[in-house]
Amino acid sequence: MSKSLRLGGDKFDEGIMRYLRRQYNLAIGDQTAENLKIMIGTCTPMEEDQRMIVKGRDLVQGLPRQIEVTSSAVNMAIGEMIQTLVDGIRNVLESTPPELSADIIDRGIVLTGGGALLRGLPELVAQQTGINCFTAENPMESVALGTGKALAEIDNLRNTGRSSMLINLKRSSRKHY
Repeated sequence: MSKSLRLGGDKFDEGIMRYLRRQYNLAIGDQTAENLKIMIGTCTPMEEDQRMIVKGRDLVQGLPRQIEVTSSAVNMAIGEMIQTLVDGIRNVLESTPPELSADIIDRGIVLTGGGALLRGLPELVAQQTGINCFTAENPMESVALGTGKALAEIDNLRNTGRSSMLINLKRSSRKHY
């Protein structure tokens, strides 16, 4: 079972940039938005708000300006996207065959990719699904490593009757060379 959502680290960064533009009339760059996400980004409210000084361009005056941004503000900026992500996980779980559901209950949900490093995401997913959730050991590298393992076992995969998956693997591996 799978579902593809057009969400990820870049979309979170875009959400942060839009939020600061709307709330504070401040334009910031991609790198600043990513730093906010990494340093104080969170999926759940924190006991004590973390704060970070952000520099950008005031959209009203056109001059450089700095503001203090809280982890609560970053949470507001990405909250809707995080909920979409959790809803996507729930949708896949709802349509998962019973045999596979049993394995998921036993083993849990593994989050991969850079977004998996977002503070509080495993706890939020666990809370909203009732299933143990954790971040992969090397979440930033896990997709590439898994693709490499699948390509190394391409003949075995071919024998499982998953030809569409093989075609997609071959196509995706060509795009990145």
